[in-house]
Amino acid sequence: MSSYELDLITIGAGSAGVRASRIAAGHGARVAVVEEDRPGGTCVLRGCVPKKLLVYGAQFSAEVEDAVGFGWDDLDPAHNWGDLIATKNKELDRLAGIYTNLINNAGVTVLEGRGVVTGPHSVEVAGQTYTAERILIAVGGWPYMPDIPGLAEHAISSNEALDLPHRPDEVVIFGSGYIAVEFAGIFNGYGATTHLVYRADEPLRGFDSELRTAFAEAAAERGVILHPSTSIAEVTGDDDQKQVTLTDGTILTADVVMAATGRKPMTASLGLEDVGVAMQPNGAIKVDADSQTSVPSIYAIGDVTDRINLTPVAIAEGHAFADTFYGNMPRRADHSNVASAVFSMPPICSVGMSEDEARDTGMTPKVFAASFRAMKNTISGRAEKSLMKLIVDPDTDVVLGAHMMGPDAPEIIQGIAIAIKAGATKADFDATIGIHPTAAEEFVTMRTPR
Repeated sequence: MSSYELDLITIGAGSAGVRASRIAAGHGARVAVVEEDRPGGTCVLRGCVPKKLLVYGAQFSAEVEDAVGFGWDDLDPAHNWGDLIATKNKELDRLAGIYTNLINNAGVTVLEGRGVVTGPHSVEVAGQTYTAERILIAVGGWPYMPDIPGLAEHAISSNEALDLPHRPDEVVIFGSGYIAVEFAGIFNGYGATTHLVYRADEPLRGFDSELRTAFAEAAAERGVILHPSTSIAEVTGDDDQKQVTLTDGTILTADVVMAATGRKPMTASLGLEDVGVAMQPNGAIKVDADSQTSVPSIYAIGDVTDRINLTPVAIAEGHAFADTFYGNMPRRADHSNVASAVFSMPPICSVGMSEDEARDTGMTPKVFAASFRAMKNTISGRAEKSLMKLIVDPDTDVVLGAHMMGPDAPEIIQGIAIAIKAGATKADFDATIGIHPTAAEEFVTMRTPR
């Protein structure tokens, strides 16, 4: 019999922590999960889910604009922001309840409060110490606020942006990653004058460069005011109006300033460094391929490790951890060819290598690309184009990457990701008969490389 009270203590009841705890308990382990908020974590409560609900609602304004081209007249709908937020919160309450039931039904004990690691096998929660053979850290990340005069005082993060009591008339968003461009689409879609301020030449660093350029053009065409190659120098003002001074001398006024410049792992004051857990400079926990830290009994999964910061990846890491150590099924989460989506307007999705990444390996890849107005846009009058690319190994014919900007891109790329994961070749794509008329068929009809 173990000399510890529990087999596993998980700190954090988000997507990763709940999956790991449930699976471990299902394998027969004695498990407790520590949570200082309510179950669900960033994705369910402050990220993917509420943001996607706001995205859905914001899309309707563009649908109304497009409808005129299809013969719909006198369309002038009004929007009730308060009703939207209330409905969104009701859905989050429902999902948090589901997570609570999942934990309880799995036989996992919930310890309410902040968990602090006090030793290789001990965690303190609300003044009481619990012991376990293993400790799993799954606390995720938190929005980062740059050290810019007035920014911390006057700006909100994505957390607060999801619960604004009123829709702003004018908003300045600082950043150009997933969160920044998604909220730019949200606020712009609901009718706010929206500025996007970012240091780089193009938004969405890390994505295929051609998609980045195409997205910037599309966002501007939809009405987002872009301020590339600049930063915020200072923010002043009061609760009603902010004045934002940019480093290029531009001065903007807005009701809301939002900082969307990244997230940092929530490892501060967890006690990890005191017990010898090695950390990265940004506060992320160093782990090996089995998610083990420098302290053999302590593990970490999800965004707190700063590997691939996506919810499905965190869940996969948690499941692999539980199967390995409690299910007698040793395995590791596979971090190769992970698809990712930006629910911007228009959306962007990628899986595998970008053209730049392929060239950085010394390869000269075959690049198949198509840029076209979606059939819907030819009637609606919207000038926006869709862009699709395939990156192919010239020696093996294996498709190394697929990229798309345009309507339904995330839904389309999910299926393409399966093919790339399976090692499909361009010949396999070519042999597949497309569904007509769809945008997706373009992935199996591109015949001539660039």
